[in-house]
Amino acid sequence: MKQIVGRKMGMTEVFAQDGTMYAVTVVEVLPNVVTQVKTTEKDGYDALQVGIEEKKESKVNKAEKGHFEKAGVKATKVLMEIKGDEMLSYKVGDEIKADIFKAGDVVDVIGTSKGRGYAGTIKRWGGKIGPKGHGSGYHRQQGSFANNGRCNNRVIPGKHMSGHMGNKSATILNQLVIEANADKNYILIRGSVPGAKKSIVTIRSAVKVQLGKPEEVKTLAVVEKGE
Repeated sequence: MKQIVGRKMGMTEVFAQDGTMYAVTVVEVLPNVVTQVKTTEKDGYDALQVGIEEKKESKVNKAEKGHFEKAGVKATKVLMEIKGDEMLSYKVGDEIKADIFKAGDVVDVIGTSKGRGYAGTIKRWGGKIGPKGHGSGYHRQQGSFANNGRCNNRVIPGKHMSGHMGNKSATILNQLVIEANADKNYILIRGSVPGAKKSIVTIRSAVKVQLGKPEEVKTLAVVEKGE
């Protein structure tokens, strides 16, 4: 299991040597600096705390300053935890770069979905609307609350209702790495990944790799939009 933290930058297209076109998400993966190693003996679990994107000294509070000085690294804007057996060999101060993955690897991408605000049942759950006629008294309501005689004193948990939509942790499974470039600090992932542009995402080795061999990915040439 390998993991790395990056920032989603947007989507573009790339072409393989055989002419195959891939729609890809560009993830900026700056070197992940290890700021703390958590162990089972001390913390109850094994993990690495990593930081990305250097932070201005004027923005660092006293608690953060002490934490980073203890690790002997520069202060960072983002602190995240990553796990995995292959990650435990890293020490405080080490850098984890984009080349931890390579073209053809199958990965899961974890991010925070776009927030949609307070949404009704139809938009939030994809419900079916009622008749559009003016005489109908039912258009976009939440539907029956009947429980078929069970627990009539309450609403059964799980009832699809209006509420806050999005802004939750979301994971896309079994995505293909098209290219990983440690010199320019990016990873190209086929298809879409959760979250808005500039949002933080975690890339990890796939936990449910589908049967069959990963597709072969040949040398690619990035195509800029508009060309």
